[in-house]
Amino acid sequence: MQYQITNEFLEQLRYGIENRNEQLILELIGDLHSTDLAEIFHDLHLPQAKYLYTLIDEEKAAEVITWLDEDYREKFLAQLSSREIAEQFVENLDSDDAADIIGELPEERQREVLSEIQDMEMASDIVDLLKYDEDTAGGLMAKELVSVNVNWDRDKVIDEIRHQSNDIDNVYTVYVTDDNEKLLGILPIKKLLIEPESVKIEDMYLDKIQYVEAHQSKEEVASMMKKYDLVVLPVVDGIGRLAGRITIDDVVDVIQEEAEKDYQLMSGLTENVESDDKVWILTRARMPWLLVGLMGGIVGSMVISSYEDQIQIHPEMAFFTTLIAAMGGNAGVQSSAIIVQGLANNSLRTGDTLAKFFKELSVALLNGIVCAIFIFLYGYFSEGLPLAFTISTAMLTVIIVASILGTFIPLTLNRFKIDPALATGPFITTMNDITGIFIYFLIGRLMYSLV
Repeated sequence: MQYQITNEFLEQLRYGIENRNEQLILELIGDLHSTDLAEIFHDLHLPQAKYLYTLIDEEKAAEVITWLDEDYREKFLAQLSSREIAEQFVENLDSDDAADIIGELPEERQREVLSEIQDMEMASDIVDLLKYDEDTAGGLMAKELVSVNVNWDRDKVIDEIRHQSNDIDNVYTVYVTDDNEKLLGILPIKKLLIEPESVKIEDMYLDKIQYVEAHQSKEEVASMMKKYDLVVLPVVDGIGRLAGRITIDDVVDVIQEEAEKDYQLMSGLTENVESDDKVWILTRARMPWLLVGLMGGIVGSMVISSYEDQIQIHPEMAFFTTLIAAMGGNAGVQSSAIIVQGLANNSLRTGDTLAKFFKELSVALLNGIVCAIFIFLYGYFSEGLPLAFTISTAMLTVIIVASILGTFIPLTLNRFKIDPALATGPFITTMNDITGIFIYFLIGRLMYSLV
């Protein structure tokens, strides 16, 4: 069952902290998970959180820090000395988590913390990880893993597995390397246990495995782990040497980040923001696409003004302007959303582009005909035959054109290495509004000239 933080619990905890009642505090937090403790930290003032931090087991306290929001974590770590961060926090984390947190600190503070780490191997691993871009496989990987040499005998392999496992919480895989540390494959523990002693390591390991290079993007990592249903993925450097491993928990974070990023792009936000960010940051993230929408509205008004004489003669056309624009925007967003989804999960391949176009065109044609029939009947009984022909023909045309734009715009953006999720937001909506209005009045002029 998920733990729920109540006001009564927080009041008791604050009372215990204010009165330095360690027994009460420890009884309250009991065996709470580190994520639950992190939620509690957010409900406390920084001095209160710092005191609570000193009462928690070092390993769990280090995990708590990793679950804190970045802004709160920055403020919390500012209360600790570089030595406290190194000894009480960094040395109790896996190298990837430690590198992520240290990477958030100012450069001068990074150097201070690294100089205070007593475990030189850990410090070296963190320095290596900090060299990688955070959006790459190298930025995701951890150095802690179990690896054995293909030339070792069975006894040495078993001893090394036991020794190396002491520094790892979960041993998912044993990697096999050559004398140059190049990754050869993985060694199934089951084979190691049940195969006769005469069978050598080189005859037991599996050489057909999935791996990524350190420079590959985190999106490629997530896609590969999803495709092959992996819980851990080895990372190699440019010449094939085993550099680290990426576990599924890190990839889940990537998937969540990408989903949030795409949702914000679709909503017209130009950067990653949170609800508790400062007003200026929220404004800066929202303003660019609001200005794009404003410019789109101005262009749309210019299109309408160019048909002013037609509106004066047939003012009833103005009644359906917003309807045509809205239907075009909706149809375009629907098409682009399907394409973006296919690009995101790699289900849309390059060879499928033409087939996908004709499929979306068929869907648009069918939807357009249905909507055109409805609006024709409404227009005929409310305004007469000329307007009914105009709005129904415009509706069909706009839906088809919008669907075509919604298909090709995300594909074009993806080709130029721009996040295609951009196409499902204000970009496609604004473009289809302008296009829809133009098509509507153009068809109106043609239709009324025939009657």
